[in-house]
Amino acid sequence: MRTRKSALSFVAALLILAMVAVGCTPKPESGNSGSTNNGTTNGETSGESTAGKVFRMNIHSEPSTLDPALMEDNVSGTLATGIYEGLTRKNENGESIPATAESWVKSDDGLTYTFTIRKDAKWSNGDPVTANDFEFSWKRALDPATGSTYAYQFYYIVGAQDYNEGKTTNADAVGIKALDAQTLEVKLNSPTPYFLSLTSFYVYNPVHSSVKDNEAWAADAASIIGNGPFKMSEWQHNTSIKLAKNDNYYDKDQVKFTGVDFTMISDSATELANYETDKLDYTGKPTGEIPSEQIPVLRESKKDEFVTKGIASSYYYQFNTEEVPFNNVKVRKALAMAIDREAIVESVTMAGEVPSFGFVPPGIIGLKEDYRNEVKDDFFTENVDEAKTLLAEGLAELKLSKFPKVTLTFNTSDGHKKIAEAIVEMWRQNLGIEVGIENQEFAVLLKNRTAMNYQISRAGWGADYNDPMTYMDMFVTNGGQNNTGFASPEYDALIKKANTSGDQAERIAAMTEAEKILMDYMPIMPIYYYSNTYMLKPGFKNIFLDYKGDIDYTRGYYQAN
Repeated sequence: MRTRKSALSFVAALLILAMVAVGCTPKPESGNSGSTNNGTTNGETSGESTAGKVFRMNIHSEPSTLDPALMEDNVSGTLATGIYEGLTRKNENGESIPATAESWVKSDDGLTYTFTIRKDAKWSNGDPVTANDFEFSWKRALDPATGSTYAYQFYYIVGAQDYNEGKTTNADAVGIKALDAQTLEVKLNSPTPYFLSLTSFYVYNPVHSSVKDNEAWAADAASIIGNGPFKMSEWQHNTSIKLAKNDNYYDKDQVKFTGVDFTMISDSATELANYETDKLDYTGKPTGEIPSEQIPVLRESKKDEFVTKGIASSYYYQFNTEEVPFNNVKVRKALAMAIDREAIVESVTMAGEVPSFGFVPPGIIGLKEDYRNEVKDDFFTENVDEAKTLLAEGLAELKLSKFPKVTLTFNTSDGHKKIAEAIVEMWRQNLGIEVGIENQEFAVLLKNRTAMNYQISRAGWGADYNDPMTYMDMFVTNGGQNNTGFASPEYDALIKKANTSGDQAERIAAMTEAEKILMDYMPIMPIYYYSNTYMLKPGFKNIFLDYKGDIDYTRGYYQAN
């Protein structure tokens, strides 16, 4: 266990006292189970109970988009799981299994994949899903005009980066080709051990060719044509989204729910009240939230429903390194070293999270086992005295007599607010600085981060596939997800080396060195590795969170006890 200075212990004590003072919210009165809707819902006749037939959960807020090429958050991703389907999908163990592609062949040199599309794969409107749809969709995501921040996830494919960066306008030069309606050929620049895992990630999902004629297609339930187990039936913006079973889905016999109802409740106490009055079947992560002060109580009182699961995901703050005073590395390090992570996870979040001193979380495969076990995250330590010294030196180098007025932004959430309040109090107590806080709707926060219109921002990153590269390639110079201003030729070279090497030991060594550089420059401030807490009503089966914390409800069902 890491030791801490007395000032950190003092703040930890304050936090614990604060949590005791909050107390526990009384359990709401029990309500009637079944549908929370009036009239016809997801194909059910008016007045007919949907209990156990429709799965109900909270997604907290409006999705940023339902266009797979533009998605970059877990709310959108949770919806995509039901509406779309890639060539592969993940099972509960995180393994890639056949989905829209019934099979594939990898060449001996690992550079060519040939996928066979199911003949019975159909869009929700009944049109056949073909290899041409995948070629169109992937190249659309790569087209610079689309503006996909995840386009770099295709850079493993021959010609993809040049096309996305505008170095060529010839889409035919990209190594994605439909050989016929059922055959998709993909050519890679170098062997990529996790390429199959990528094909289940939402940016790799196909979209219907009709999107070419409607720029606003992804904002209206009526114009969203998917190929997944469910289809959009209703979208009340900022209120709710309903999915109905897609009877054109090739595996429809394994889809037991007639629909999925998503609410958009931003207040965690209200979400919990809806769960306890049987208006929700699921509450908590990845898209909802259980009030942190209720977690110890619910863990005991709802033992058969309460679940804590460690996931491959990191919670952190990021700095705009192009803005004063965060253009000074000593200032960034001072703020990172002056907080007490253990106090945060034990007295604020209270959901089994693990304090983090690196970026890549546990649960990601390394050389022989878990990367985080092989590469201990001892990149920096908490030390208030050293933080004070670094802050004074950094401000002097910037010719500032005092710490300027700055703001920490976070997306609207009780949990994010409590963490922000705790951290700014630690900074005040330990460094004598004042930092303001501001909540923003998630779509607004994403837009501001992308435009680098922020000073300090809350951020989180979950794995897109099971390899450390899903974290490390984020921070290459001008990367689609690098909105910190961080740029390091040495870092870029290490990522390129890891991306082009077929030797796993060499890859892991390069990524380890890159992570060390990232932590030395400190454009981000790690706080903790996630554990997801959630509750699921008795009787619901085969609904699970995978290794990266994504929920899969597509083959779920209800069985009365």
